[in-house]
Amino acid sequence: KIATPPQYNAQDMMSSFALRSTAIRGYLTRTLRRPGAVVGPRPMLASAVRPAAVAAGSGDKKKLVFLGTPEVAASALEAILDAAEAPDAAFEVHAVVSQPGRPRGRGRSKSGPPPPSPVAEAAMRRGIPEDMVLCPVKANEPDFLQRLRDMEPDLMITAAYGNFLPQKFLDIPRLGTLNIHPSLLPQFRGAAPVQRCLERGDAVTGVSVAYTVLKMDAGPVLRRVEHKLNGDEKHDELLPELFATGAKALIDALPSVWDGTESFDTATPQADYGDACEAPKTSPEEARMDFIGQNARTLHNKVRGFAGWPGTKAKFEVRKDGSDEGTVVEVKIITTKVVSDSEAGKEAKAANGAVELTKNSMRVPCGGGDWLEVLELQPPGKKAMKAGDYANGMKGSTLTVVSYGDDD
Repeated sequence: KIATPPQYNAQDMMSSFALRSTAIRGYLTRTLRRPGAVVGPRPMLASAVRPAAVAAGSGDKKKLVFLGTPEVAASALEAILDAAEAPDAAFEVHAVVSQPGRPRGRGRSKSGPPPPSPVAEAAMRRGIPEDMVLCPVKANEPDFLQRLRDMEPDLMITAAYGNFLPQKFLDIPRLGTLNIHPSLLPQFRGAAPVQRCLERGDAVTGVSVAYTVLKMDAGPVLRRVEHKLNGDEKHDELLPELFATGAKALIDALPSVWDGTESFDTATPQADYGDACEAPKTSPEEARMDFIGQNARTLHNKVRGFAGWPGTKAKFEVRKDGSDEGTVVEVKIITTKVVSDSEAGKEAKAANGAVELTKNSMRVPCGGGDWLEVLELQPPGKKAMKAGDYANGMKGSTLTVVSYGDDD
């Protein structure tokens, strides 16, 4: 049984949606009135836009409720809204659900209510009425669940919503809940599918449209689209592409869902695709690079997978020529590639941790006897830069790999 958070009593919950909607509306109004301000591609107040296919209660059109929070989910929502506005669309986006807005930047929490999430902001801008943009703290709030029941939705769609969905939620939509998940399920179930896929160095990834069940990312699959990898993609670049592919796959499948030719019962069980593996959330502690204990390919895949968040970092000792003492610096590693001994012109094992500084990059010897070429990095207190520029600033100095200790 999922308990209601103790800080909410019944009266608070009955008014929570109105308060959060007012905060969203107020933020958009203030932003759009600011000279030169632009919120998305079509800056206008939500009250000025109300597409006929959006939350209009259009006769016999199917009711779809969308749930999502970050920017990639907002892009998926935009694609679904575009499809709903087509003259022959069989559905409407009846409501949008998102996590409450969170402070962005320093001091934001002290300057008024936080801005809405990217999904809530996109919904308001595209004409979803403010009372149909719901932002519960948890998806098990009784008032929130009752609002959904009163809507009588046909289908729910989730995309990076970020809140656990209890069975009471899953029982509401007549045709179930479909989730856009950026992996080839049952591979990489969990919070960080793209990050873990790139970290593992897979040659193929993809996106799945699957029905939601109580167990995380374990429902039967309606659509599954493969995406081949070349070995250099980064998480923060690949994730939006996969969500765009997933949104298209979902939209293409909707007619079959509406007419009943495809459903939860006809979808493919994940076991038919093989064994499952998990994709646990990444942590800042994992960002540390172990040049001494790992090979270049493993480290390169970590840089790709952890791009954006939590990033990757490494320690080096900088010593000026003729000096007996050096200074340890920690830099963020942003872009890399694997280099062989023949390309480097020197055996990595013979380097003894000494970094090769070149005109265009830094070559770091790795524990596997190969080299990792750093192409882009960010020194402490500075903006990201080409590694060659950083190396040129190190003239007259040497760089040596430093291992992280247990207390780092």
